Amino acid sequence: MLSSLFSGNIQQFLMEFLLSLPIVFLALSVHETAHGYVAYKLGDPTAHSLGRLTLNPIKHIDPFGFLCMLFFGYGWAKPVPINTRYFKKPKRDMALTALAGPLSNILLAIVFALLMRAELAIWEAVQPESFTLFWYTLALPSEFSGLCFYWLFQFMIIGVSLNVSLAVFNLIPVPPFDGSRIFLSMLPSKIYFRIMQYERYIYIVFMIVLVMGFLDTPIAFVTDFFIDLVLRTVF
Repeated sequence: MLSSLFSGNIQQFLMEFLLSLPIVFLALSVHETAHGYVAYKLGDPTAHSLGRLTLNPIKHIDPFGFLCMLFFGYGWAKPVPINTRYFKKPKRDMALTALAGPLSNILLAIVFALLMRAELAIWEAVQPESFTLFWYTLALPSEFSGLCFYWLFQFMIIGVSLNVSLAVFNLIPVPPFDGSRIFLSMLPSKIYFRIMQYERYIYIVFMIVLVMGFLDTPIAFVTDFFIDLVLRTVF
């Protein structure tokens, strides 16, 4: 999105901004709701009691994480509170709860990819003359049909891209991201809980490294790989 702004294409930037807004709200809300729902199913009622099992973005949005997601493609929401004391097997259940967020975004990306395929099928099936006649009856230029299809397709692409980006970013095995809950659960309990004691400091160091741009290339590489995998799977 920022590339459009820096290149001076203000119209492109504004359209991408408007198209990205609902997708970011949806992606972050689905991500956190998935965490809370799986935790609830595993015996932890905390998120349910606090009203976090909802797709209402107001309940989940972290302003800074939202802006990062909107402009840079990776971000976060307010973490759903999890109380592992309710879990029968804390490490395993915490890992499953953590996995639910990124997995929900991958599934959402697949849904957007399927919609892309459906749109292309419709576009190929309908003759251009039919579109011209239809739009003229509405006193609109025939080019409007192609423009609508173009921006709808862009909307689907952004839906795939942002959801995969959110999943990949949150799978980074650094506390407090979901990846740490998944991969560190494989460690012995003594080491696991010792690392978690330093979660805040590890997070601060990670954010400094992230802001300095050292992780841009590897994150982009992994994200592009999974975007390509999703599209190849659907198409």
